[in-house]
Amino acid sequence: MTCLTLTNVHVPIGSRTVLRDISFRASGGEFIGLVGPNGAGKSTLAKALASLLPTSSGSININGQCLTQFSPKDSAKNIAYLAQGDIVHWPLSARSIVALGRRPHIDAFGSPSRADQAAVDRAMQRAFVGEFTDRDVTQLSGGERARVLLARALAVEAPIFIADEPVGALDPRHGLNIMALLREEANRGVLVITVIHDLALATRYCDRLIALRDGELADDGPPHQVLSPRGMAAHYAVEGHHAAHDGQAFVLPWRPL
Repeated sequence: MTCLTLTNVHVPIGSRTVLRDISFRASGGEFIGLVGPNGAGKSTLAKALASLLPTSSGSININGQCLTQFSPKDSAKNIAYLAQGDIVHWPLSARSIVALGRRPHIDAFGSPSRADQAAVDRAMQRAFVGEFTDRDVTQLSGGERARVLLARALAVEAPIFIADEPVGALDPRHGLNIMALLREEANRGVLVITVIHDLALATRYCDRLIALRDGELADDGPPHQVLSPRGMAAHYAVEGHHAAHDGQAFVLPWRPL
């Protein structure tokens, strides 16, 4: 099973250290939400985990091997990354975009195998974009493009899935479907880590939340602990409305403090 370990990680952007002394351990099968206010460092942490930003000190290890020792291809095989608000500039078909997720598995001058084609088909069906196979992705709505890009990340079939605000551009129905899909990925043994601002969805679907504040790890634990009344006040300066429906607990931001 995949094991991800961060030890005293510091991440700079330019001359400023955005993340300081971040340490935690996560394993395959967990669905972890990164929560906290704007500017807390959530997206920076997601990019560092995806090997898109360098650390200035500390280490990020996957199964005991430092992330800096991975080749770009091996990193891409092990970590699927879905960026926030990713933009597509090329008039390619949706299927062509999703197929890019298989590039880490294909030799430089090779062609997609039947297994690669099957992985693309699975990803498109699971992200609810099968109907867009031949559509020009630049002609799709923002939410439809977001789901195509999610399918591209799913097509990698990596043991670690990092997503930055995967439901931010989606309507409620598709937001629920995608959170359920990510929960399903975790149930299959994938380590899923997502930046999320929708606290109702975070409390319903994630089994662990890591809260960041001012570039530091402020809390780490089950959703009901991290987003307790005290946690809501500390992390967001709001009062929360805590309730349950159909046996599932959730929290809504209710009023500023």
